[in-house]
Amino acid sequence: MCEVITIANQKGGVGKTTTAVNLAASLATSEKRVLLIDFDPQANATTTFGIRRNEVQADIYHVLGGTKNISQAIIQLKDLEYLHIVPSSIGLAGFEKDFYKKNNGQTILRNKIEDIKDEYDFIIIDSPPALGALTVNALVASNSVIVPIQCEFYALEGLAQLLNTVKVIKDTSNPNIVIRGFLPTMYVGQHNLSRQVLEDLSQHFGDKLFPDSKKKGEYIIVPRNVRLAESPSFGKPILFYDAKSSGSVAYQNLAEFILKGA
Repeated sequence: MCEVITIANQKGGVGKTTTAVNLAASLATSEKRVLLIDFDPQANATTTFGIRRNEVQADIYHVLGGTKNISQAIIQLKDLEYLHIVPSSIGLAGFEKDFYKKNNGQTILRNKIEDIKDEYDFIIIDSPPALGALTVNALVASNSVIVPIQCEFYALEGLAQLLNTVKVIKDTSNPNIVIRGFLPTMYVGQHNLSRQVLEDLSQHFGDKLFPDSKKKGEYIIVPRNVRLAESPSFGKPILFYDAKSSGSVAYQNLAEFILKGA
């Protein structure tokens, strides 16, 4: 059975795309069939894999509008046999105006992916930094949510709003959705602030942090890592840029945890 996972947080710059891309790649290297849907108009997940947006014949915007079916927009990624991607484009910014208010708005994406779900073990959705129509569509289409949380000031600000949105969707449109967990990102162990944010998360959401099987009693955290930040400019996920870096290890651990619970 396919699990659809949305990576969501309305704050920008917290590592959503980094998480979506590298979790998808790590699952795919375990020979799981993975589809990554770039659902952000900025299309950063698309460009991370070296895909030039002006060379794409069909993207998720065309799929939502009905001019292409989703299978026509799927791209097989080089060097990653088990990972496919549906690219995005700036056109997606017009989703709410063009489609959302004219159709059964909250279920458009869910309906579009229904035909291909059986072809994949996981579908990972990279959502935009907002709790608007796109993120709501992603959540309605999903079985679960992973929330990256930057280990910096204001990290928990707005989290209640996201949790409330998930609750409303669970109560109205998607009763099966669950929060898979919170993923601390950009962690710097030498900084008091990073340690404090992690402590706050542990205190309030300890049951929703991912346990690190390699370090007893600790959680999976994604460190602030230069190699992780560099890898998109080379058109590669971190696993194919520097597999032994601390950032790569963190996402491999996360994929391992998810596979155990699949």
